[in-house]
Formats: sequence, C-alpha cells, structure tokens
Amino acid sequence: MRQVPSRSPAPPLDRAALERLALRYVERFATTRARLATYLAGKIRQRGWEGEAADPAAIAERFAELGYVDDRAYGEAKAAAMGRRGLGARRVAGALHQAGVTGDDAAAIAPVVDERAVETALAFARRRRIGPFAAEAPERDVREKQIAAMLRAGHSPALARRIAAMAPGDDIADLDS
Repeated sequence: MRQVPSRSPAPPLDRAALERLALRYVERFATTRARLATYLAGKIRQRGWEGEAADPAAIAERFAELGYVDDRAYGEAKAAAMGRRGLGARRVAGALHQAGVTGDDAAAIAPVVDERAVETALAFARRRRIGPFAAEAPERDVREKQIAAMLRAGHSPALARRIAAMAPGDDIADLDS
C-alpha cells in the first residue's frame, strides 16, 4: 500500500499574514465587519498566532474605513435578495442581525423592507400558490398551514391572513399596504 505523504501544518499567523487573509476574503465575498472579524478569529484558532496580540476586530474596522467592507451596502443587498425570494421583515431583520448589521445601518434598512412588505408577501404567495395564486380554494386546515408558512417566512400575521383568505384569481390590486 502506498503511503500518502503528510503535509506539514501551516505556519502560525502573524499580522501581515492575517491582513493578507482578510484582503483575500473581502475580495471574494461581500461581508460585514462582524463576519470578517469572526473569520479572522477562526483562522487564528485554526493556525495559531505568532507575535504581538492579534485584534481581528481592529483589522475589520480598518477595512471598513478603507471602504473594503460596508455593512449598510451588504445589508441593503441582502434585504433586497431576501425580498425577491418573498421573505418578510422578521426574517430579513434576523438575517441582518446574524450577519452583524446593527445600529444605524439596520435602522436605515428597516423602512425600505417595511415599504415592500406587501410586495414580498405576494412574491412568497405566488411561489407557494397561496390565496389569489392557488388553483382552487383550499380547505380550512390547508389555509392555516399556508398562513403558518407565511409567518415562518417572516410576514405579519394580519397580512398573511389577508392574502391566504383571498380567493383564487382575486385581483391583488385590492390588497392595500
């Protein structure tokens, strides 16, 4: 049996290597300061550290100052993509919080998400054939499951009920925001 030569472990990181990793990460992925700092901390745990104390958060802040990382732009793009998929404000807010978009950036994005609540709920209903997009009127238990699906997608209970209560083929223009 042939032996596979083992690779030597990667050398411990220093400040220059950590910055190179950060730069490579931000050139490949749209990210936030929090995610970049988490990625760098994971690399330090994985490979070890050599030199003065490491500060991944400081590197992430410096990259944000340089314009390599923009939490608000990331949040706006993420919210728009989730809206196109038909996900509601609660799901969007949760995803942005998880990604580290908080404070003023999250507050600036929330009104835009709220404005598009009806549009995103209808996109979800269209994809799942709920309410006016259904082939036939569902039984009560099926309608309740449809409402539950809309709630899990982050839509408000009132909006989910209004859409699910619509008959197949109803005019969606009647649905006011």
